[in-house]
Amino acid sequence: MLPRLNRQHVVNHPALGISEDHFQYPEKVLQFGTGVLLRGLVDYLVDKANKKGLFSGRIVVIKSTEGEAGAFAAQDGLFTTHIKGVAQGKPVDQYLVNASISRVLQSNAEWEAILETVAQPALEIIVSNTTEVGIQYVEEDIAAGVPASYPGKLLALLYERYRRFNGDPGKGFVIIPTELVVDNGQLLQEIVLKLAAFNKLPEEFVSWIKTANRFCSSLVDRIVPGKPKNLSECWKEAGYEDELWIDAEPFLLWAIEGDAAVAEKLSFQQADERMLIAPSITPYREQKLRILNGSHTAAVCLGYLSGLNTVYECMQDAFMNNFFKKAVMEEILPTLSALGPQTARFAQDVLDRFANPSIEHKLLSITFQTSSKMNARNVQTILRYHDAKGLLPESICLGFAATLLFLKPAQEVNGKFKGERKGEYYGINDDNAAVFAKYWQAVSSPEYAEVAAMVNAVCGDRKLWETDLAKLPGFTDAVAGHLTGMMKHGVKAYIANYSRVI
Repeated sequence: MLPRLNRQHVVNHPALGISEDHFQYPEKVLQFGTGVLLRGLVDYLVDKANKKGLFSGRIVVIKSTEGEAGAFAAQDGLFTTHIKGVAQGKPVDQYLVNASISRVLQSNAEWEAILETVAQPALEIIVSNTTEVGIQYVEEDIAAGVPASYPGKLLALLYERYRRFNGDPGKGFVIIPTELVVDNGQLLQEIVLKLAAFNKLPEEFVSWIKTANRFCSSLVDRIVPGKPKNLSECWKEAGYEDELWIDAEPFLLWAIEGDAAVAEKLSFQQADERMLIAPSITPYREQKLRILNGSHTAAVCLGYLSGLNTVYECMQDAFMNNFFKKAVMEEILPTLSALGPQTARFAQDVLDRFANPSIEHKLLSITFQTSSKMNARNVQTILRYHDAKGLLPESICLGFAATLLFLKPAQEVNGKFKGERKGEYYGINDDNAAVFAKYWQAVSSPEYAEVAAMVNAVCGDRKLWETDLAKLPGFTDAVAGHLTGMMKHGVKAYIANYSRVI
């Protein structure tokens, strides 16, 4: 029988890189959430720094839901991160035991203990990932018990910290939300201040929130699938059982808006160059939106309608692999040169991530709100490419046409539209589905004239694209040509016989 991962096990196995000293480090980070993203990103970076002697601090975790806290206690906060995939064209397969978590406290059952954590002078950093819904304003009395919302809990802890240290301006926190919301740090601060006003807290405390604390917006990017399906096999290979095991891809990015003072407190960032602290994180948000998200959106409907089901399958298909490479390296990347030289490496990292066999990213799930995503992620790329070269990005034009075909309804039931692939129906989960259904009513046959008229009307709809794409020279002709060909011959046959289009 295999032993359970715990403190004794790692101390007795020096090769794991964890000594008894690691368990004596003070708590420097307060973390809201035990989710796999935080464990695979923030906790990974803290642990990496500790093993390099760059931070010497641990994480106390607040968990709002029941479950798993017992597993952390049973394993002394330890868990395995299995990093596998492709990085810079080379396979990666690495097991790491993480010793960054000191304890996990359940907010409802252990609120008094949570309040005590902020009495520790060494505690200087607060991170969170409570999902996008977590950063919302909820009117509540923070003195009436355990606050329900994350901003409510945060305000209560800030007030406790303020009282414990008599408003010492040197005892504020660096507060970093990782929720996928633009300007998440600024939004969180605004909500906390609004909630402080609702609770009629002292003006001196409100001033302390503003001057002694730093709310830093951040951008996170790492796919952390969580527990593998073959967990028991992983245990055998590692030589121990671990109920908290997580898988993670090799790539990571954590960009934080801050200055030298923020960087000084976040000293664990020295352990990994992919944790970035910069005056603005807009360039990193832009490169992710255009390259990773944009190429996904350009390719997803084309890949799905051609009979493929995951991003990995696309990268194993000769045509779709070439589509991704051309879209990323030749069409999107040239429009982002102003963002700096790191963008080219990010582009290659994206292609490596798409080719990771360990990640099952279903194409149909990516089609959610595909028309809005096409507008937000690719329309500006199309326009910039044309402005710079006087040409159209051929791959993205083909992807745009496939998106229109994906949005062609084959069935409507109770206001819900469904498309058809190989005789099977799929859901069209798009707020603009009815709009596209109306445009498609004008097409009774796959004849170019009918299709082109519909494409011209769609491209000219400013509500969809925030610009008149019909005025872009050659765009509607290119899209209509692809769309007609796919309708007449089928998507798979069209891209097989007309591969010259990319």
